[in-house]
Amino acid sequence: MEAPKSDLPQLLIIRLPTFPNFFKDLLRDTYHLLDPVESGLPTLQFLKIHGQSVRALVSVGPSPVTAEIIGSLPALALVVGSSAGVDHIDLAECHRRGIVVTNVGDSFSEDAADYAVGLLIDVLRGISTSDRFVRARMWPVKGNFPHGSKEENDSLFHNFVGSWKWVSYLMALYSKMIF
Repeated sequence: MEAPKSDLPQLLIIRLPTFPNFFKDLLRDTYHLLDPVESGLPTLQFLKIHGQSVRALVSVGPSPVTAEIIGSLPALALVVGSSAGVDHIDLAECHRRGIVVTNVGDSFSEDAADYAVGLLIDVLRGISTSDRFVRARMWPVKGNFPHGSKEENDSLFHNFVGSWKWVSYLMALYSKMIF
């Protein structure tokens, strides 16, 4: 049974209009979600009406949490970033007000590494390009699709630079692909 919204703690969702509210379904039974984007009001106007007792805020992706937003939330005690960085959060203002700031850290690093490896394999082997070639029925016009060569892959791989965490993962995967 869902608790009445007035009995649930408030949670402010700060997000850019282009970002979906990823957390809505996950959190709506536990929190009274306040989302300025869904209200249709400008954020600061929404906060003047609804933000006086908000104690926690979730910033979706790189959505800015400015001193102006923080200043509109007199009871704010916690800012949670849903991305790895905190560059979009006014840390000086949070520190000045004694607001705790946290984020997801590197919890998405392994997933990002998997996506990066997949994209790298796609580019090196021409998977998407060959898929477009086949779907466009280009072989009668241009002949067979040229496949990527191992020599090209080796030089691209050796020149590739990135974070050590996923480069080591990539090296392990690449070694398995060679043998």
